[in-house]
Amino acid sequence: MDSYWKAAMERAMKIQEVILRAMARKITWFQAAEILGFSDRHLRRMRERYQEFGYDGLFDRRRGKPSPKRVPLATVEAVLGLYREKYFDLNVRHFHEKLQGEHQIDLSYSWVKAALQGAGLVARPGNAACIADGGSDAPCRACCCTSMAAGISGCKTSAGTT
Repeated sequence: MDSYWKAAMERAMKIQEVILRAMARKITWFQAAEILGFSDRHLRRMRERYQEFGYDGLFDRRRGKPSPKRVPLATVEAVLGLYREKYFDLNVRHFHEKLQGEHQIDLSYSWVKAALQGAGLVARPGNAACIADGGSDAPCRACCCTSMAAGISGCKTSAGTT
């Protein structure tokens, strides 16, 4: 149990304390579930694990294991490298299409967007108002296209800033 963090140890001690109070009938099992924020069914599972494995049964068994859905580091580096070196002038949607079509990298659009934003390669959306619309909060029609009209409209939120 050395690999568990301090918070996990404290959580297991709290669960043990509440389970022991319920076993001693100082509180009901329903009250114990409310204290821990568990459903009564989950608390019964925890009690069974505590009785079978002792204190070690109270630890979250998923902790310390990598997610099976995690994208490999090599793929992450490849995606960021492609955007940085070759496709820096594309928006996220078109870059995602290039990844799927030309490089056979099949990742979700949301993941690609979050990775590019996290690496600082793409700006996160802001709350800047469009000057062409008089500063209203409504989205500017000129901001939604990449044609020259966006640059001519005077909108400072578009790619074609004047």
